[in-house]
Amino acid sequence: MAKMRKYTGLTPQQVEESRLKNGRNVLTPPKKAPWWVKLLEKFKDPLIIVLLVAGVLSVAISFYEFFGLHKGTEVFFEPVGIFVAILLATGMAFIFEWKADREFAILNQVNDDEPVQVIRSGEVTRIPKKDVVVGDIVILNTGGEIPADATLLESTSLQVNESSLTGEPMCHKTTDESQFDPEATFPSNCVMRGTKVMEGHGVCRVTAVGDATNNGKVMEAAQIDDSVKTPLNEQLDGLSRFITWASYAVAVLIVVGRVCYYFVSGDTAGSFVWVDFLAFLLQTVMIAVTLIVVAVPEGLPMAVTLSLAYSMRRMLRTNNLVRKMHACETMGATTVICTDKTGTLTQNQMRIYRTNFFGLGEGQKLGDDTLSHRIAEGLALNSTAQLGVDANGKPEVLGNPTEGALLLWLHDQGIDYHELKDSAKVIEEIPFSTERKYMATVVRSAIDGKRVLYVNGATEIIHPMCSSTCGDVPRSEIDSLLLGYQEQAMRTLGFAYQELADGEEPFKDGLLNTSSMTFLGIVAISDPVRSDVPAAVKECFDAGIAVKIVTGDTPGTAKEIARQIGLWTDSDNDSNIITGPEFAQLTDEQLDQRVLKLKLIARARPLDKKRFVESLQRLGQVVAVTGDGTNDAPALKAAHVGLSMGDGTSVAKEASDITIVDNSFTSIARAVMWGRSLYRNIQRFILFQMTVNVAACIVVLAGSVMGMDAPLTVTQMLWVNLIMDTFAAMALASLPPDHSVMRDKPRDRRKFIISSTMRGNIIGVGLLFSAILVWLFYEIKHIDIDMTQVDSFFLAMPSALRSAAHSISPYESSLFFTTFVMMNFWNMFNARAFETGHSALHLRHCNGFLFIAALILVGQVIIVCFGGKMFNLEPLKFIDWIIIIFATLPVLLIGEVARLIHHHKKA
Repeated sequence: MAKMRKYTGLTPQQVEESRLKNGRNVLTPPKKAPWWVKLLEKFKDPLIIVLLVAGVLSVAISFYEFFGLHKGTEVFFEPVGIFVAILLATGMAFIFEWKADREFAILNQVNDDEPVQVIRSGEVTRIPKKDVVVGDIVILNTGGEIPADATLLESTSLQVNESSLTGEPMCHKTTDESQFDPEATFPSNCVMRGTKVMEGHGVCRVTAVGDATNNGKVMEAAQIDDSVKTPLNEQLDGLSRFITWASYAVAVLIVVGRVCYYFVSGDTAGSFVWVDFLAFLLQTVMIAVTLIVVAVPEGLPMAVTLSLAYSMRRMLRTNNLVRKMHACETMGATTVICTDKTGTLTQNQMRIYRTNFFGLGEGQKLGDDTLSHRIAEGLALNSTAQLGVDANGKPEVLGNPTEGALLLWLHDQGIDYHELKDSAKVIEEIPFSTERKYMATVVRSAIDGKRVLYVNGATEIIHPMCSSTCGDVPRSEIDSLLLGYQEQAMRTLGFAYQELADGEEPFKDGLLNTSSMTFLGIVAISDPVRSDVPAAVKECFDAGIAVKIVTGDTPGTAKEIARQIGLWTDSDNDSNIITGPEFAQLTDEQLDQRVLKLKLIARARPLDKKRFVESLQRLGQVVAVTGDGTNDAPALKAAHVGLSMGDGTSVAKEASDITIVDNSFTSIARAVMWGRSLYRNIQRFILFQMTVNVAACIVVLAGSVMGMDAPLTVTQMLWVNLIMDTFAAMALASLPPDHSVMRDKPRDRRKFIISSTMRGNIIGVGLLFSAILVWLFYEIKHIDIDMTQVDSFFLAMPSALRSAAHSISPYESSLFFTTFVMMNFWNMFNARAFETGHSALHLRHCNGFLFIAALILVGQVIIVCFGGKMFNLEPLKFIDWIIIIFATLPVLLIGEVARLIHHHKKA
């Protein structure tokens, strides 16, 4: 510490002046919208807006019927039902996201009270990190986090982990200009806030604090809300426009048809009475508006919310903690995944890839021989690293990750390095430095009590100092091994030892002074690829999703990792890779021309990934981004889906939509599967609900044009909306994911959510249901049916029963209403089987669906039995239920036959 005494540091007055001028050393937390703003944002959904309009119209009609036509309070059931649906959909979305926000609140907390050593008024003192100011002299020690951006004044073997900003786990920092790395992201004599000292120590002068630091600038960029519209939002926008205009068109047809009916039906015989016509016209408009209300699928926002909430909860079981609900579905539309390397594709732990200790033979196992003891003792004692134990009881490296890899290898060999350190005595050592490129230690060996010199470092430095090589391996073989490892972008270390004679001193002026060592061999060290990644990447390729790596590592390392996971192939060339400096020189137009071909960005700088994402988005790609560092936050925020890692920085997690708890790329592939399955569930609900709406609209339209009573009352339609919207939404939203969706290509976000297959199904089945129901209603209007004639009516329809048209009785209303519900009940099973390739009766893992289907059936029985005057219904006999169920069952059977034929043709 003698050198540090020459630094005076700031006086208390200078500290206050600096704080007033440059601010405090704290990061401004992201701005949070108040809860009521977040709740109101849920009402921006286009379908919610359509529902609000429909609700207001329904309220107006209900007031007219209650006060003008003196009807009962049941006229308010419809608007109440609509607004309940709105509140359920918006309320559930708000509650789920509010809960997720509470779970993530801890991620915003920054430990600003962590103590930092500084020199002020000529004395070394400890202050909270938040009190560091520009101009402070800070002392850096191994293991400490750098509190602010600073310029080095001194450094000794200083190695800094900049992975949170650049992806680089080890960056050499020095004040010696001759040792500066011209390719480094940040100058070699500068250290950054949030990075960590891995080795050595130093002294620095603070140049920026708080938001002015590089860490702060990246965090500020991460708070920019680019308002990227999700694919589901775009497609639901299109659906809401379609529903709105289609319902308007049907309403106009009702008005025109009813007016025409008025003039040709004979009601205008004699003098034309304007008052009667206006009353009729008002009634017609009310029917038209009611039909608009009926046509709006009130359960769709509920279906979307329930599907997202269900997926949100279930995805956590597959290590995906979802913070923003839309991210569940958007993952299913992803066309490009931009991933970082360290920790996502690799284990973020340096490990021995291969050892070549020439005297050990093929197995490279340490035994009880002297050579094995020398190798083990050298690895254990000629090291500054330590092994700790993580939360799972597994060994983890503390200190230099490269040296730690050697200790992990010993651990895997069943050797306790602590015992070796305790039994031998370190006499003298030379620490590693980038200038020397080696480290050396003289020990009193526990093997035979001799003084032994152990050396490891760069092979090209150590080998020439050796007089022999174990196994007499020629230099050419060693060079060949080194070249092979270098081509795989691996780090290599050479090892040597020498038994020292009495009085022999191997060190002179802090350097090795010997040429009589024995060369033991070399090891290759790498950050290994996670074992599950190649299969997960292939799954993404098969699903039509492109994978691109953005890393701060070297081009050679990036290529090798890409090769190991199957991304980089023999057909790839320089057009598929770019470095950060080259990337920065491209204009936006040039980047847009190259971006789809690029697979790798090496030596990437903090904001390169964000610009890369924005270029892909300009080309219509749906982009998911993975990241764990502060440098990844802007890209995580800008992407359609940001995926942070479970052990990433709090800034990265705050900017993300989903946190991958286990850091695994496999979990990302599972998120894609969940998203695609969720979208299919939403399509199933739309298919089902639109079929119900088509049938209901046509039946009401036909009844209006034909001058008959309304086939379905307002309260009956409310019940249909409840069971066919809310309950069906719950049933279809709870269907489990289907792995077969990963064989499909990503959907085109520009396509309408209703596919051609769905459109044909909706129109075909809707028209068929409408024809059957209109015919059934006509027959009921012209046949007097009492509780003893229903079986004859359904089984024979004898013309002898036909009579003049009459108003339908509550019992006849029960027959028609239950038939309408049961036809759609069976069709719900058809919708469940949509695009699965399975039978509708293939109900494995569909317990939720079966429970809600049973609930709908029981609910219908209860309503018919106890609905009474409110629903204009009368209880049915048991035989009636049996006949209706079997009479409507062909809806399911015909669907099964159609699926069988389709599957056979496809096969």
